[in-house]
Amino acid sequence: MFRRILVPLDGSARAEQAIPTAGRIARATGGSVVLLQVIPPPVNYGYGLYMLWPAFTVFDQGVQEAVVEAAYYLERVATSSYLAGVDTEVVAGTGAAAAMSFSVTEEKNIDLIVMCTHGDTGLKRWVLGSVAQKVARHAPVPVLVLHQHATIAGPRPHRERPLRVLVPLDGSALAKAALKPAAQLAAALAAPGQGAIHLVRIVKRDTLPGEVLDPVAREDLLHKAKTYLTSVSGHVRECIAAELKLAVTWSVTLDTDAADAIIRVAEIGEDPGGAGAFGGCDLIALATHGRGGLQRWAMGSVTERVLAGTALPVFIVRPQPAATEQAIHQVETKQTGVQV
Repeated sequence: MFRRILVPLDGSARAEQAIPTAGRIARATGGSVVLLQVIPPPVNYGYGLYMLWPAFTVFDQGVQEAVVEAAYYLERVATSSYLAGVDTEVVAGTGAAAAMSFSVTEEKNIDLIVMCTHGDTGLKRWVLGSVAQKVARHAPVPVLVLHQHATIAGPRPHRERPLRVLVPLDGSALAKAALKPAAQLAAALAAPGQGAIHLVRIVKRDTLPGEVLDPVAREDLLHKAKTYLTSVSGHVRECIAAELKLAVTWSVTLDTDAADAIIRVAEIGEDPGGAGAFGGCDLIALATHGRGGLQRWAMGSVTERVLAGTALPVFIVRPQPAATEQAIHQVETKQTGVQV
């Protein structure tokens, strides 16, 4: 479960939109939150040797004052009603934002980073730009990326469906390493209600635009995908969902573009040939590295396109070797020698 949550802030109200979600997760798991603001180091453009030292002296003083101001700012944010009852720590410092985020992640034993796109420098920096891109690509822990004004709805006792996380699978073993973190996130965000995960198998069809897939080939692809998801979903129910009291649904879709298909299934709830209509999802969970098919899903291709193309939050899991092996073991069949 996610017990230590890092929220990088830049002083803007937009970045602070990550706080309600981080607070909800921490409250559900009995965890704590670390608020971080990083002041970038100044760039000195002194002219000549004699002007260099005074310039740096002035700049250093300004940076120190900015760090103190950032600490005061974070202390104010920590009193937010969204963090009421949550153990909250603040960290202010100077340096490269992404690098310091990773350093704090290690020092504070962080196991989840929650951040909002659209910082005060706008889309280019926070969505697919330097800071958020580096954090999403290289963070040693899962990252939940929230889009501006697209916060995750809270418990929904009067809604027809539970809060649901979409988990795309491509048939590779390492892709399933995202299942347990996604299930834990769904349970935390849905608490005290029931959460759900929806598994989708995006079958890439190798056809030209406008070309009709042969009916026999189409049926064969769908049959294999359905068999795969039937097996995986059954073991997820037994090994992961039962403990967290999660509902599990699945669907299969044929498409030439994995990113577009993932977004469509998540936002619209398209379910051609799956296990019935499911009404869409509240966020998308993506594993960024894996064997075989997931190598083409690595950050820089499908994940970044989903990040840029969807209004839904995106949960990015970069499986570590130990976690991957454990996740794979948990979704293996109990029948000796048979794996899903």
